[in-house]
Amino acid sequence: MSEPVDVASPGLAPVPASLAVVGAAIEARVHRLLDAEVDRWSLVDEGLRVPLDRLRTLVLAGGKRLRPAFFHWAFVGAGGDPDDPRAVDLGAALELLHTFALVHDDVMDNADTRRGGPSVHAAAITDHRAAGWRGEPRRFGEGVAILVGDFAFVYADMLADGLDDESRRIYDELRVELCGGQYLDLAATASGVRDSGVARRIEWYKSGKYTVERPLHLGAALAGRPDDLRAALSAFGLPLGEAFQMRDDLLSVFGDPALTGKPVGDDLREGKLTPLVAATAVRADTDGRALLERIGTPDIGTAEIAALQTLMVECGAVREVETAIEGLVAESLTALADAPITEPARTALAELGNYAAWRDR
Repeated sequence: MSEPVDVASPGLAPVPASLAVVGAAIEARVHRLLDAEVDRWSLVDEGLRVPLDRLRTLVLAGGKRLRPAFFHWAFVGAGGDPDDPRAVDLGAALELLHTFALVHDDVMDNADTRRGGPSVHAAAITDHRAAGWRGEPRRFGEGVAILVGDFAFVYADMLADGLDDESRRIYDELRVELCGGQYLDLAATASGVRDSGVARRIEWYKSGKYTVERPLHLGAALAGRPDDLRAALSAFGLPLGEAFQMRDDLLSVFGDPALTGKPVGDDLREGKLTPLVAATAVRADTDGRALLERIGTPDIGTAEIAALQTLMVECGAVREVETAIEGLVAESLTALADAPITEPARTALAELGNYAAWRDR
């Protein structure tokens, strides 16, 4: 296995204390919902414990809870009551929606691990083989994962029930944007395109908007201020969401698997188009471009992953991405300084922003 590379950055940001507070409330709400659902459906058939237990285990196995946190602080910053049960439910809905995306994403990417353990489809494949069941283990495992993701999607919708019209519109737009981004990612991976514009569009829609901008909009809408805060929150959220995903790209190629929960170089094995790959394609010489053609091939080896890591560093692509992150964070925090929200929320959002851009997992 390739070794993680120490990628230069302005310094890792600490995990904000507020993230744990918000995360604890979200986890408790998800726990209550899924415990009740496991109990309810196991009375129908004990076998239904399996997909629901897999969902519960994955949600509670970790995760940064960033989407609920951005939503929460926009809601509080717009004047919302932090103890409002609607806000806790909607934050939990965002976390379950994220889980839906992760489970399906792992199927699409054929990823074997998630959060330090087997992905949902990989675990189901193992169970099928161990039981000696009929049929193809991979089709069974992927079918289980699709259904586990569907459970998460439905439970998210249940928690989001009763939203006002504007909040519902934003919530629906968030979901459609996420699906659109996932398709763009799939198509770019399959086609092998190296276009930087396409890479940036994938960053926005697959992750950036649904991680930061739309949860911020949702918080403002639930607090009754969707119109006067939309522009200010977009000015903060859009560049930060892009920086968040760029950092994710770097961690996927260079991060420590013990922290990220996924093998180092995963995006290179899967053939993902990212700004890092696009920048490398522009900067690489003939030999480097030939090496880039190995991205996403079934037999790519650890030595080639290591060579690609070296290429990305030595050609300056990593530094280009890090510089872009620095500029995006500066743009985001400048916009946040002028946003008409409460000071405690401004402080919390600034801490979240720095952590999202300069984290190690």
